[in-house]
Amino acid sequence: TKKDRNVGIILDGVAGMFQSHNEVAYVKKRKGIVKIALRAGAPLVPVYGFGHTKLWTAIVDPFGLLERISLALDVSLVPFVGRWGWPIGPARRVPVCVAIGEPVVCPKIESPTQADIDKYHGLLLDAYKEVFDAHKEAYGWKHKTLQFV
Repeated sequence: TKKDRNVGIILDGVAGMFQSHNEVAYVKKRKGIVKIALRAGAPLVPVYGFGHTKLWTAIVDPFGLLERISLALDVSLVPFVGRWGWPIGPARRVPVCVAIGEPVVCPKIESPTQADIDKYHGLLLDAYKEVFDAHKEAYGWKHKTLQFV
């Protein structure tokens, strides 16, 4: 039976937690969602959340030990502070804006080739960049750029 449900994907996951001063997305090698979308014939909708990197401040060790362990275990081992400098405290009161872009329409392909996956992954990255660039100035981030790693 057909189910009418949507799936949300965090743009960079654990790796992005260590980059609160930059807008960096760890997505160049992450293509699994594109393969799933191609198999299902489902559209991929780019969504970008402005301001979420300012809600908390991650406490990062200068040697990158926590980052390496977190990435190896694929789980966050990052202490953070929120409002009033409280450890693991409530989020800071900053505006958060969610921008939604045009969907990347994926054809239904039972067994997508690597070329198919690469093509639609590239289109998805372009769509993320378009959403970011279209709305960054309204959020007050005219000087920022979105980098894909």
